[in-house]
Amino acid sequence: MGYLSPPPAPAPIVVYKDVGGLVSDYEAQTEQYRRENREVRLHECRSACTLALSLPNVCVYPDAQVKFHQAYNAITKEVDLGISSKLFSSYPAAVQARLGYLTREYRVLSGRELIALGMRNCNQDDNPVLIASRRQRQQAPIAVADARPQEAPSAGPSAWSDIARKVQTAVAGALSTPQDQPKGSIRVAVADRARIPDSRISSDAVAGLGRAPAPELVDVPLPPRRPPSEAFTTKDATTQRLALIPGAHPILGAQFVRSAAR
Repeated sequence: MGYLSPPPAPAPIVVYKDVGGLVSDYEAQTEQYRRENREVRLHECRSACTLALSLPNVCVYPDAQVKFHQAYNAITKEVDLGISSKLFSSYPAAVQARLGYLTREYRVLSGRELIALGMRNCNQDDNPVLIASRRQRQQAPIAVADARPQEAPSAGPSAWSDIARKVQTAVAGALSTPQDQPKGSIRVAVADRARIPDSRISSDAVAGLGRAPAPELVDVPLPPRRPPSEAFTTKDATTQRLALIPGAHPILGAQFVRSAAR
């Protein structure tokens, strides 16, 4: 994660490796972090990224690498002394004293050196501002858990008597017998058809039971026979065979020949 690409607030900005860029972009981003009181954690930070050391909620890891150098013009590659002086003055006083001044080449301070100079260690959760905000977030669910719903007002004697009267009326209505409904048990006579002889079951009784009578069998005449074809006949002694064309060979057998015209 770079210095200029923060996660959504209020998550901390963890700078794994940032090689720097335009000082104006880093100045604007640093001021935004300052207004939001965001925490910035440094692993490897170079060039304009070192502006993060001016933030109140910045910390460094013991194995961090922070690299300082003079600012220069991106087009002419010449050192810009004004921007370099502004960059140097943003560092804490102990860091300025350790560096002395900025050069064109990198000057590197490790995380352990910066921690010894008074920078906060990211591995130690000793930031009072962040501790207070975390305590507030932890206490919020406790307040919600302690909230209990208000007790419903107790029902008076009149309310209970009204409920009992309604229940009694509903039960009496469910158990009461209507005037048009016959009292007592209802007897249903069911005839066992298996015990009744077949001779006693008439066609009228079957029709009354809703069953259709058995279909009557009728003899249907067969269609007439097809007349024999005159195209082919069996060989007859009186029938003369057609003469073959010279050089031709018969295809059909002798029984399948057209009879000569009479």
